[in-house]
Amino acid sequence: MRESYQVRVEKDTFVFSAGHFITYDGEHCERLHGHNYRAAVEVDGPLDENAYVFDFIALRDIFAAIVAELDHRMLLPGQSDKIHLHDDGENWKATYRQRYWSFPKDECVVLPISNTTTELIARWLGLELLGRFDRKGLKRPERITVHLEENFGQWAVWRAELA
Repeated sequence: MRESYQVRVEKDTFVFSAGHFITYDGEHCERLHGHNYRAAVEVDGPLDENAYVFDFIALRDIFAAIVAELDHRMLLPGQSDKIHLHDDGENWKATYRQRYWSFPKDECVVLPISNTTTELIARWLGLELLGRFDRKGLKRPERITVHLEENFGQWAVWRAELA
């Protein structure tokens, strides 16, 4: 018999409101808009000496802290080849062709992604979570899955096999 274990955390605190805009089809850029995102995370792996896949409380608290950093922020792509960010003193100036926007730096999160799509934000959430596990000396799971809903019924899912 082959068994596997998974834990999932999905809490009311895993919600964040954020603004963004994306580029698509090579030549289009959306209008500035926002979403009320909702996230969940799952980790898979063997049971440890406590019969845990992962401590629910640690997973909840670490993921909640990451999500909170995105709440009420403008999400900007730090690795885009289409949307360019310029340090304008107290602001980030974002440009796309002839269009530009200026945002107070303390109201932005510049993510190390090429586009602020829900898929890439979900991936960033997962990679950030893994980085925090490492910094806290926590064992990485065998698999991680992040679910991110940008609108009711519209989810992106990122999964990574780590073992």
